Amino acid sequence: TALKKEKKMKIASFEKDGKSSYGVVTDDGIIDMGPRIGAEYPALIDILKADAFAKVSAAAEGQAADFGLDEVTLQSPVPFPEKIICIGVNYGNRNEEYKDGSDAPKNPSVFLRTPGSFVGHNEDILRPPESDQLDYEGEIVLVIGKAGRRIPEANFADHIAGLSIMNEGTIRDWVRHAKFNVTQGKNFGSSGSIGPWMVTADEFDNYDNLAVQTRVNGEVRQDDVIDNMIFKIPFLLNYLSTFMELKPGDLIATGTPVGAGARFDPPIWLKPGDVLEIEVPSVGVLRNTFADEHL
Repeated sequence: TALKKEKKMKIASFEKDGKSSYGVVTDDGIIDMGPRIGAEYPALIDILKADAFAKVSAAAEGQAADFGLDEVTLQSPVPFPEKIICIGVNYGNRNEEYKDGSDAPKNPSVFLRTPGSFVGHNEDILRPPESDQLDYEGEIVLVIGKAGRRIPEANFADHIAGLSIMNEGTIRDWVRHAKFNVTQGKNFGSSGSIGPWMVTADEFDNYDNLAVQTRVNGEVRQDDVIDNMIFKIPFLLNYLSTFMELKPGDLIATGTPVGAGARFDPPIWLKPGDVLEIEVPSVGVLRNTFADEHL
């Protein structure tokens, strides 16, 4: 397909000394693409639009890491995508959590999030003063590479540039403020996270074999495989692209498994000092701590 790369790469967007850049992540740190190809491709979204991963790979070949990962601030892999699309209630046993006797949905629940509602890897997620009901949702994220409308299910893989990880953090009482929408509780500033990087799509021979695990302070809270999704990835790309064009850099969060804090009795909310880790074995571990937002 058009998006096949030369070889597997982890690509991260980051900030260093007040400057934003992106680079290839290695065992030793990050190879900064800014001074190498940044004049032609200033940000990772430009690489996605041009399908220029081969140029990234060539520019990184034989290069030593410029910075250790502890020397940079990792951002969401695509800091300012046009769209961050989230799918709700998309694991089979998750629908049963709602205990309302409803059948599995015929179509996916869809909502949008803003870039400012997320922080990057190792950054503090903020609990707002308006609510203590801050919850986690570990999710696998698709990064769109090739634009498309009405994408046939058989061609879905052509449009995926890579994968990342999301904590689709939620303020639970605020998702119930209105009768039919969850937008408010899903968009508090710095209430979720994306990262630590994207892994290029050629790493994944079979999207059915993906798994996601969420840990809070080392305790496993969510653990599931993508095969248990109600709406699989080929269907999601077809469905979403029916009513809007998917564009390079768009992020699609594919839903969270059972085990969110709201489902415990009594609920277990995240609090300052907690450590959240979300692991997708073929991608990595997204790690964040929590703090109170100070007005």
